[in-house]
Amino acid sequence: MKQGFFEIIANEKLTDNVMKLVLRGDTSQITAPGQFVNIKIDGFFLRRPISVCDCEQGVSGVLTLIYKIVGEGTRALAEYEPERVLDILTGLGNGYDITKAGDEPLLIGGGAGVPPMFLLCRNLIAAGRKPVVILGFNSKSEVFYENEFQALGAQVIVTTADGSYGISGFVTDAMKDLSYSYTYACGPEPMLRAVYDKSACSGQYSFEERMGCGFGACMGCSCRTKYGNKRICKDGPVLEKEEIIW
Repeated sequence: MKQGFFEIIANEKLTDNVMKLVLRGDTSQITAPGQFVNIKIDGFFLRRPISVCDCEQGVSGVLTLIYKIVGEGTRALAEYEPERVLDILTGLGNGYDITKAGDEPLLIGGGAGVPPMFLLCRNLIAAGRKPVVILGFNSKSEVFYENEFQALGAQVIVTTADGSYGISGFVTDAMKDLSYSYTYACGPEPMLRAVYDKSACSGQYSFEERMGCGFGACMGCSCRTKYGNKRICKDGPVLEKEEIIW
């Protein structure tokens, strides 16, 4: 973990309530896809945890975050303009392990769980893997980053719960006829549990939890696993399929 100061390059809308925040600063502590950062927002006591979408390494690297406006804190963040400097904790969480992926991993992101899949997908392709990506949304108006995943060279499948775009239904409906070597998933817990039940192989699942500190000190986000209690912010957010207790 490292505290650093990042300058905003861009802070723009992708959909009505989803923002893309691009920052410049020291990204050296971000070592794996699936990690997150904690942003200090003026006027709010607790920092806001946001998953890393993309990262160019370096002491003056570029960090891309995608966040959903869900409350007063993220609403305030959405008003921040370029050249503003943010106080950020980086290198939080354990991230995904790509060494277990096999040749044809399946990546599944639901809503706010889509962003960490992007850096994971990029790293897998760089390692010679051939990922298939399923992106799940409620409706066509909420879809984002489909083209960006395709530009990486991945096969991309989009599902919408209301059937307004792509495959009608949930991400598990798109899994039916696919063959894959490993599963990576991030999204709301009901989606993760459905993917867990549907997946025919091992995998890694990234969990969301309310975090007080973001680095394991407050114990506010602990959960039970088959190997004892773990803190989502430090021992997670990524857990192995075999250790999850629902």
